[in-house]
Amino acid sequence: MLASQPAPLETRRRCHAQVQVCALGCCCGRTDRGKPPVPVDAIKAAWKARGLMKPVQLTFTGCLGPCDLVNVVALLTSDGRTTWLGGLTDPAHFDAIVAWAEAVTLAGRPVPLPALLAPFRFERWHATPIADVPLLPTATP
Repeated sequence: MLASQPAPLETRRRCHAQVQVCALGCCCGRTDRGKPPVPVDAIKAAWKARGLMKPVQLTFTGCLGPCDLVNVVALLTSDGRTTWLGGLTDPAHFDAIVAWAEAVTLAGRPVPLPALLAPFRFERWHATPIADVPLLPTATP
């Protein structure tokens, strides 16, 4: 007798986006190492004051990767896109992220980034066409 397949996991909490802010790693926000600050408390306060936590998840995390760009943020949206931002050095950059999250909340879907953030976008991955990605062999019974 074969065991039945488990139902796919589903969350009851739906959100339109998630903002991941590198602030706990080796360089982002590390003023003790001469790096520009990440205004964690100000971002958290703005998120709470605007009621953004349920529609746009906010996560402060350790290293997201490209440390040479310092103060890296990843914006993951419900349409499956990830936008990477780096080199955020001015509180206005983080204010623009809060404003974007508020716009997403009001629209009920992902929206374009504020123009202020455009110069800070970068490609995290050098994409390989899917046809060129090797597959692992499947086990045969």
